Amino acid sequence: MNRVYINKISALLPNEPIDNTQIETVLGMIGGNRSRAKSVILRSNGIKTRYYVLDPITRKPLYTNASMTAEAIRGLADDEFKLDDIECLACGTTTPDLLMPNHALMTHGELGIGSCEAVATTGICLSGVSALKYGFMSIASGNSSNVVCTGSEIVSLMMRAEMFEQESNEAENIEKKPELAFGKDFLRWMLSDGAGAMRLQSTPNKNSISLEIKWIDIISYAGEMPTCMMAGARYNEDKSITPWRELTPNEWKSENAFAIEQDVKLLNENITLYTVEKAIREISAKRGISSTDIDYFLPHYSSEYFRDDVAQRLKNADFEIPFEKWFTNLANKGNTGSASIYIMLEEIFNAGKLKKGEKLLCYIPESGRFSTAFMLLEVV
Repeated sequence: MNRVYINKISALLPNEPIDNTQIETVLGMIGGNRSRAKSVILRSNGIKTRYYVLDPITRKPLYTNASMTAEAIRGLADDEFKLDDIECLACGTTTPDLLMPNHALMTHGELGIGSCEAVATTGICLSGVSALKYGFMSIASGNSSNVVCTGSEIVSLMMRAEMFEQESNEAENIEKKPELAFGKDFLRWMLSDGAGAMRLQSTPNKNSISLEIKWIDIISYAGEMPTCMMAGARYNEDKSITPWRELTPNEWKSENAFAIEQDVKLLNENITLYTVEKAIREISAKRGISSTDIDYFLPHYSSEYFRDDVAQRLKNADFEIPFEKWFTNLANKGNTGSASIYIMLEEIFNAGKLKKGEKLLCYIPESGRFSTAFMLLEVV
């Protein structure tokens, strides 16, 4: 099996950063009223700035998902690698521009380069790391000598006030119990836009560091757990799902069926148990690793709200990692879903701090139907 190296990482965060006082100016106020949930949610999630494709004045999008992803990919080109050299393009997103054709093909079209394999992975936060695993396996198997992988999200278009005309205020009593604010209003103050791209090759950089991908493990617990986060459906009281194609256009509007929705109780009771504790027990036994092997831990948690719980779950699994080894840029880059792990790795990779032999453990959970990924990288 061939070795696989991440040789370059690029990120695209659209427009200027939006601080907490500007969010409702850009996204708008539902029913013309300021959100009563906003301040509590922002205190809990720890995000100070984030990025939107929306022009802050006109509120019109300046990028599509495909054009934003293509711009991130252009940042991978240099004197030794041209975009026409791409053999395989693997693109993951939760929020493609179209139902069809797929996001990888639309991104390929935006790039305007020659022929290559183009693969799209779907899902929620795991769609980006699924694209990365496809690229990893393609090079490891000898199918490709290079792959460009991406994770990207544009959620701001779905979070504009005009998309919530049917919504009532779901934020009552949140001052007493902040977790009640999880749901549609929570997600308006949580999610943001961005894209990341990685250049994978079968040989490492000659004159600078690379990250060797040791392994990527993705585990689904959907056989044990019901749906927790969804869009394009009616979520019924018995936790069953009615897909959008079984609803009428009038129901799409009256029920806001395409809004992103979260089962808060199910999330809080299970997310770290399944995506951290159960998973790291399985993976550490399978891979023969311990927490002492890890120099950096890159967790993609959606909010600072979960930070201590993630740490406790690691400890429960005999895999405790001290906070001084943690690296996250959630506070200033926001929660960009499938792009988050790319944007975190871009920052640490290009910071000039990594040393040969250091190991990075990345954690990417997904609450859609409780699945998770862990990835081990080594600096070479």
